[in-house]
Amino acid sequence: MRTNLDQPVSPSPESITADVSLGDLATRWAGASRVFVRHGLDFCCNGRESIAAACRRKGLEPGGIVAELLAELTAPTDDTGWQDRPTEALVRHIVARYHQGHRDELPRLVRMASKVEAVHGDKPFCPRGLAAFLQLLGEDLESHMQKEEQVLFPLLLAAAHAHAAMPITVMEREHEQHGVNLTRLRQLAHDFVPPAQACGTWRALYLGLAEFEREVMQHIALENHVLFPRARA
Repeated sequence: MRTNLDQPVSPSPESITADVSLGDLATRWAGASRVFVRHGLDFCCNGRESIAAACRRKGLEPGGIVAELLAELTAPTDDTGWQDRPTEALVRHIVARYHQGHRDELPRLVRMASKVEAVHGDKPFCPRGLAAFLQLLGEDLESHMQKEEQVLFPLLLAAAHAHAAMPITVMEREHEQHGVNLTRLRQLAHDFVPPAQACGTWRALYLGLAEFEREVMQHIALENHVLFPRARA
């Protein structure tokens, strides 16, 4: 079994400068590739370029890119203390942080997986079938989130807890299926450990998948262990 002896480490704020290379950041931290993709900065084939050099070629302001990277790095990830906060605030947090987050991130991951499969399909450890599976996973997740937003959450916000019992049971069953999907995702992506010959896009893809897995798990845990027990009580 392959092991990753050099786990990627997220950068510190002071290490993010315009002199850092695109590839260095994108292959250590999923947030960097999100910013680079947003601005069309090629961190794969041109990964050795510094942020400043890449911005000069694209007519972008390096300071603005660095500011976006810092904002991504320091974005709040508050998932504690929700036991004592109002249900309305908790529901808003779930929709804004997780529902919207999944909707923003999955299309990017699908595009990256498609690129890796197209370019590296002949390599032994290429995650063949990953893009198609991510597409199906996204459709399942979108259906689930729409049920929550259109049915379950309005019931909880209206304090109609008796009517919410069945939708909650359905959501919990779907959460179990999401867990199965995450297991399959890891299998297709070889536990998110890129091979030695992996390009920058391939490495950034696996970082993004690992982060996506954490986000889905945190999303499910917040509902299963805070929101749903509160409604049943």
